[in-house]
Amino acid sequence: MNELNKLFSIISTFKLSATCEFTFECNIESIDEEKLKLLKKNKVNRLSIGVETFNPKFLNFLNRKHTKEEVIKKIQLAKNIGFNNINIDLIYALPNETLKDLEEDIDIFLSLDIEHISTYSLIIEPHTKLYIESCQNIDSELDFKMYELICDKLQRHGFNHYEISNFSRIGYESKHNLVYWNNLEYYGFGAGASGYINSKRYDNTRNIQKYLQGKFIDNIYDVSLNEQIENEFMLGFRKIKGINKNAFLKKYNFSITDFSQIKKLILENKLIYDNSNIYINPKYLYIENQILVDLIDEDYVSQIKNK
Repeated sequence: MNELNKLFSIISTFKLSATCEFTFECNIESIDEEKLKLLKKNKVNRLSIGVETFNPKFLNFLNRKHTKEEVIKKIQLAKNIGFNNINIDLIYALPNETLKDLEEDIDIFLSLDIEHISTYSLIIEPHTKLYIESCQNIDSELDFKMYELICDKLQRHGFNHYEISNFSRIGYESKHNLVYWNNLEYYGFGAGASGYINSKRYDNTRNIQKYLQGKFIDNIYDVSLNEQIENEFMLGFRKIKGINKNAFLKKYNFSITDFSQIKKLILENKLIYDNSNIYINPKYLYIENQILVDLIDEDYVSQIKNK
């Protein structure tokens, strides 16, 4: 608590607007009444909680220490203290998980009556603990069926599917994540944080001693126009509504529909253009990465200059 008090003292220099989203990320086991009241006192108005699953066997597999009952109790405590914007993270496609297991997790989530859910398919990466323990990714067809189940069930219960992995009640979309997905600028404070300002990206040192000595930034580099546009596509097409044509034109002084690769994907019906937004055809959302491969390493700058 001393560290949190010190942090809030430091960031009190910022004057928050009435519509500011102030998110605090935490795990269930670290939540208690004293901490929640401290967060509320310091104007935190959104909680993002790493639940991952409610199933005891999968909690054990993920080495998480909380129980379903504890999640229900702590969420209710947060509501009682006045938090009405709560996200939980849910992991699916766990080894040996069934569609029934996943549906039970979703049903418990829905019973919590909260505003946002972020869902992530478990990917077992090389050199991780799960990889070393010879865990295998589940069958891709089952993974797809799980994704379909999540999308269908959450949307039928009033959740807006606004980004590939994220669902919210209307008006509760994650503002800070939308900054990234809209490829907007942001500051990063603290050891290991990154920022993006004035077409420059920077990475702070991960060495806490260097950071305390005022040697904050390890790397800083210019983001070329070509890379900015590429990032615009990589991030913007994660959103279900995709990229707004007028916003793109205002940012780059070039129409998004004039790029050859965008035209090609529209003709192939992989992208849909509704005269306002361009977005990935819903039937291709699950294989979004395969579509975005066509947008990497293109010479966008030359197309702009030759227009």
